[in-house]
Amino acid sequence: MDFTLTDEQRMIQRTVRDFVQKEVMPYEQQVLRNEREGKPGISREEVKALQQKAKAAGFWGINTPEEYGGANLGPIMSALITMELGRTFVPFNFGGSADNILYHCNEEQKQKYLIPLINGERRSCFAITEPGAGSDARSIRMTAVKDGNEYVLNGEKTFITNGNEADFVMVFAVTDKEKGADGGVTCFLVDRDMGWRSENIPTMGEWGPASLVFENVRVPEENILGELGKGFNLSMKWIGQGRWAIPARAVGAAERLLQMGIDYSKQRVTFGKPIAERQAIQWMIADSAVEIEAAKWIVLRAAWMVENGMDARHQSSIAKLFGSVMANQVVDRVLQIHGGMGYTKELPIERWYREARLWRIFEGTDEIQKRTISRNLLKGHVKVGELL
Repeated sequence: MDFTLTDEQRMIQRTVRDFVQKEVMPYEQQVLRNEREGKPGISREEVKALQQKAKAAGFWGINTPEEYGGANLGPIMSALITMELGRTFVPFNFGGSADNILYHCNEEQKQKYLIPLINGERRSCFAITEPGAGSDARSIRMTAVKDGNEYVLNGEKTFITNGNEADFVMVFAVTDKEKGADGGVTCFLVDRDMGWRSENIPTMGEWGPASLVFENVRVPEENILGELGKGFNLSMKWIGQGRWAIPARAVGAAERLLQMGIDYSKQRVTFGKPIAERQAIQWMIADSAVEIEAAKWIVLRAAWMVENGMDARHQSSIAKLFGSVMANQVVDRVLQIHGGMGYTKELPIERWYREARLWRIFEGTDEIQKRTISRNLLKGHVKVGELL
């Protein structure tokens, strides 16, 4: 068993880290200032400018197939890159990618939705969560009623990432109430100009989700993504990709936060000694280091399983649960190490604190992950101590 990264992987990891430090991190103070003034942290134009710099360096479409102009680096490299991006709270990605389920588009849909999204010409959002159906995706109530060669959509989606900026949405609606999630849910590609509207939802962090309202929105039958009634499977495929991406970002954030805590503990003096010499502080640092290391390898194992064509759902749930909780514990300790200064807006720790709290909620709450993990074990889908 070899845990060593290849020379290529190390080179890419080092290049991404340098890019994040030199090009992305300088925006952090701007993000903090804008947030305090109720403005977006970084403009779409600034993101595009950064993406073009990254593209010139070879980072475009990390997991996009080569036939669409992507690098197709694979899940392991994607996890490593996400860890590096997690070292900053500036909302940024390398671009050139599309939601994984959009590869189920037919040829006409690819030209209208998939390719423009990859090229950065359009923006999308994924909408399944409803006011009464969060983690319980099987309980969605939005309806899609067939009328001639169109479907009429009615309902509301909530907490939708990019919902305020997107010009089309992948939205899930019930097309057969009796079948429900077992063949009665369909995914539709719906342009904003077809009539849906978005409303901003204020949150405690940078994340600015939206509610999407559909009132008799008419959608052509040809805008069905995939097959009629097969939407629930598509939604689970989309959600599954985020299960290990979120803890990968959490690992990167926790590593940077821990280093901040280490550096400050060496500088802060109390009763004649740096607090780094206090056992209470040393234990916070040690516990954080151990948890970060554990989370890193849990995440990389999930990515390795995906890359090798294995069923990684159970491992991804473990990664999502452990990684999200780990990051919250680390940021809490680092804030504690900084004392009152950590609580102020002069340092970015409180910003991390608010963002990390979200990781335990979206893309499957802690409780949902525990339910999934325990169910897999109790039903025998996964064996304790099972060898690969």
